[in-house]
Amino acid sequence: MDTNIITPEGLAELQQELDNLWRKERPEVTKIVQWAASLGDRSENADYQYNKKRLREIDRRVRYLRDRLSKLRVAEYNPVQEGKAYFGAWVTLINENDETLTFRIVGPDEIYGNKNYVSVSAPIALKCFGKSVGDVISVNTSVSQNEWEIIAIEYNRNSN
Repeated sequence: MDTNIITPEGLAELQQELDNLWRKERPEVTKIVQWAASLGDRSENADYQYNKKRLREIDRRVRYLRDRLSKLRVAEYNPVQEGKAYFGAWVTLINENDETLTFRIVGPDEIYGNKNYVSVSAPIALKCFGKSVGDVISVNTSVSQNEWEIIAIEYNRNSN
């Protein structure tokens, strides 16, 4: 499964994070480091040490985001996908205990901080791929095996 794909919304979020780090946060932290360095002894200067560390973290994340963004490929919605579970779909499942599970199939860069997002390479996403409403999938865990029926597939959902 291609792990260099991302939804348009996911790409926008990563670009916004990069922009915020580079244009806002990094200049602010740099000013604090310069100010703290001007005070003299850096070995006992907590402001200097903490913000210098934070600056390294920002620079590391900026390098990562720039590299990652250069490799990502945006997967746009196509009407041909309608009715089937593919990348970008919101899928709702129900099991025999009437428990429901709703998630969106996205790229691995989008799952962090989004509890209803599942990576395209996750086992449950792979089981749903290409399936339609009414299809039943079997999901095995270390504890049990569950049968889930797909009861909804949406692509144009406004809430995350």
